Amino acid sequence: MRMPIRLVPARAIKILIVFIGLAAVFSPHTVSAKIYHYKHRTNHHARSLVDNSAGYADIVIDAESGRILHATNADNLRHPASLTKMMTLYLTFQALESGKLELNQILPVTDNAAEQAPSKLGLRPGESIRVEDAILGVVTESANDAAVVLAEALGGSESRFAQMMTQEAHALGMKNTHYHNASGLPGPDQVTTARDMAILGHALIYHYAQFYPYFSHDSFTYAGIYHHNHNHLMDRYDGMDGIKTGYIRASGFNLVASAVRGPVRLVGVVFGGHSTTARDNQMALLLDQAFEQARDERLSRRMVSNTANYNFPQGDGGNADEQSEYVALPAKSAAIFPSKDDVIPVSATGTWGIQIGAYSDPDIGRQVLENLVQTLPQWLSQADQTVEKISAGGGTIYRARLVGLDLQTAHSACNYLVRHRQNCLIITPG
Repeated sequence: MRMPIRLVPARAIKILIVFIGLAAVFSPHTVSAKIYHYKHRTNHHARSLVDNSAGYADIVIDAESGRILHATNADNLRHPASLTKMMTLYLTFQALESGKLELNQILPVTDNAAEQAPSKLGLRPGESIRVEDAILGVVTESANDAAVVLAEALGGSESRFAQMMTQEAHALGMKNTHYHNASGLPGPDQVTTARDMAILGHALIYHYAQFYPYFSHDSFTYAGIYHHNHNHLMDRYDGMDGIKTGYIRASGFNLVASAVRGPVRLVGVVFGGHSTTARDNQMALLLDQAFEQARDERLSRRMVSNTANYNFPQGDGGNADEQSEYVALPAKSAAIFPSKDDVIPVSATGTWGIQIGAYSDPDIGRQVLENLVQTLPQWLSQADQTVEKISAGGGTIYRARLVGLDLQTAHSACNYLVRHRQNCLIITPG
């Protein structure tokens, strides 16, 4: 007997479809898949918060050779923010080594220094601070007031010190860097590149190794207030030992960092992070990849008998042309602050000069000066040549000097000579 076919109302069918759909959505397998997908996307998102937009740039170099292991927009102009303080400290270390400053020397706090915007130590006009405390304040708290105290002590004014910073940057090969203040507070003309910051990071590590450990200080207490180092990768990245963070709205979150594992030391630079966490994660990822690449390359070199013709493999990230390049590692330049024993006042000209050497025969000194002017006419063609007779140690010597220069010209000429293994002393105005 056939059962009569009864039509199910359309409304009932719709309810049944919805019920089946809900059951499928909340089945164990579907829920598990959705959770996995969410975790996967979250993990991926954590790595990609820093994008390769117009504001982003990075570079990682092997500090020993200068080989670029990864680079993105490495020569595009960026605002350094508090990475500026790396140069402030570089010149401070130079002054310490030359005797211009001493760690326990007391420096005055001016109105200009005290009025700097945060981050700061809270220094007040008329107070004083030790050089070493100012250094630690800059390293840990990124203190703008402490940076200006150092700048004014060394340059007489912050603006004059900024000129010296730019001059030193160019002497180091940081050709796209220009400074207008000592702290990195916003300024449209205060610019640099990731490549230039890698050069400066290398210079701090190798030119002033005796002072570089300041960058590894985890914290600093001043006037009873605790300041933790802003470089939080120091707490969680194996081998990290410095160096500096930075942030302004125009640049995003920036970081220059160095880490060492076994025989490999890397210097990394990141510009344009969306947050401190994104910036730090990006730096950690880049360093991890670069350490692995450097390790593989060193292993390969040991396996190759003729290393002279060995072609290094390309990296995975960045532009292929950038990957095959090397950063020109800077030579240590002539001190912009000559030591007390090296400073020789110019008699009455009121200008700067350079001394090339001291000779037993005045004719030799004159010939050296003539040759030098012919070699460097762009700097020295207008200089006055002098050979001065000096009594020293019971005998007579003749100092060969070129005077009538401005500071930038004297410094540029001296840097060139030092790089070419020629003695040179900067002479201050008398």
